[in-house]
Amino acid sequence: MDPRRLAHHPQTVFVGTRAAVWLPTVVAILSFGTGVANISATSVNPLIETYIEIPREVQRAAGFTGALTGFLMLLSAWGMRRRLRAAWFSTVVLLPVTAVQGLAQSSQYSLPLIALSLLSLPTVLVNHRRFDRRADLSTTQLAAAAALSGTLVYGTVGAYQLREEFNNLETLTDALYYTIVTASTVGYGDVTPASQQAKLFGMSVLVLGVASFTVALGSLLGPAIEARLSQALGTMNESDLELLDDHVVVLGYGDLTEPLLEELSHAAEFVVITPDSDLAASLRTRDLHVVVGDPSDEEPQRQAGVEHARAVIAATNEDAQDALSILTARQCHPGARIVAAATDRENVEKLRRAGADAVISPAVIGGHLLVESALGSGDMEGLADRLLDADSSDDAADD
Repeated sequence: MDPRRLAHHPQTVFVGTRAAVWLPTVVAILSFGTGVANISATSVNPLIETYIEIPREVQRAAGFTGALTGFLMLLSAWGMRRRLRAAWFSTVVLLPVTAVQGLAQSSQYSLPLIALSLLSLPTVLVNHRRFDRRADLSTTQLAAAAALSGTLVYGTVGAYQLREEFNNLETLTDALYYTIVTASTVGYGDVTPASQQAKLFGMSVLVLGVASFTVALGSLLGPAIEARLSQALGTMNESDLELLDDHVVVLGYGDLTEPLLEELSHAAEFVVITPDSDLAASLRTRDLHVVVGDPSDEEPQRQAGVEHARAVIAATNEDAQDALSILTARQCHPGARIVAAATDRENVEKLRRAGADAVISPAVIGGHLLVESALGSGDMEGLADRLLDADSSDDAADD
């Protein structure tokens, strides 16, 4: 990130959407690492031991469950990257859990986990409005989840009902354990069928387990592979835009867009919407965010995150296209500041009526400067240079 952008908008880095995603991710890694380390650790943090004495059995249990919580937190952080509301709820629940588990582990590694868990919670809570998307699961994913759940229920209940026909199977925990090791094809051999009926049941659990795991794996890896292929073929990967916040959306690509992008690269993050796929591929080679689509359509603007944008710029070569784009942007984000560049002078008021907060006509301004310079009315070239240097002077004054 550009240092000047960081200096002007530090809140987007430290308490913005990115912070709300990356802080839980770090907590998840700490929770997993601390949990694994505490399963066999013998040292106790003296600061925690001074106030609380925790039995060793509780510490080990907290270590095991801490590693599991860290894994769940990673899944929640991935969901928050997609701005899922359910992932936000799970993160809010898991952060206090990781803090309590770190306290229960009471090892030398616990204090960073406790501190970061408590510090992350306010950041996540402050950004609750940013995570407003519902989980959009495909039919295949729903079927995979149902197949996995059904297999676990079938295997656990069935094995428990047939427990007298199995060796070393007495409780529901034993039945669940047998179902998991059988369905996953691990098969430790400590729980074995002792009758023909039990063997047939074990075979059915094995077949159903392998089938359901295969379907689940395909439903998870399929979208990931599709996203990679789309990115390789030049289609914008939507996950690259999920975390943009307080950015600028540039509607269309015209004669003014290139100098506009050069200025924006030092001031704010931005997304360009253009219907030209070849142009989009060229812009992506410069590591720019691009959405391929009609700038006046609602879907491309939502993909570009117009609802969370700080400003919208309409600067194509067609005022009619700009007007339609402005109307759509105003509908998607009524509070955004919208600026337009009018190609023709007579369209300035029309663009204002369409919803633009400010309309600038570069042709009129340029023509005025040229005429004044030609007639010798003043130092128009110096005035133009001062206008171009104004931003640099402001940055120097801020420093």
